[in-house]
Amino acid sequence: MNWILLIVAGLFEVGFAACLGKAKESEGAEMTYWYLGFIICLGISMFLLVKVSQVLPIGTAYAVWTGIGAVGTVVVGIIFFKEPVSFWRLLFLTTLISSIVGLKVVSS
Repeated sequence: MNWILLIVAGLFEVGFAACLGKAKESEGAEMTYWYLGFIICLGISMFLLVKVSQVLPIGTAYAVWTGIGAVGTVVVGIIFFKEPVSFWRLLFLTTLISSIVGLKVVSS
């Protein structure tokens, strides 16, 4: 269950990064709503990270949380913000995913 909560926490990290990107593109009330989404996602993500770090090793939990956030944010950037896709970017993204999976495999 804690691993599922950690994944959800990582997805909310992607959410707060995406909200920052959308806020940058917005003005007025819309920008305020995106910043509100950022604060909500940030709060949920941090709460879940704190909760799982009480059970899972903090080094592993934090690495997996940031890894999910990093991979997810890159994917969101490519799909929604039209960021460039290159061989090297995809190679290092694959390396990062492999490292996250490896941490999960070697953690008790």
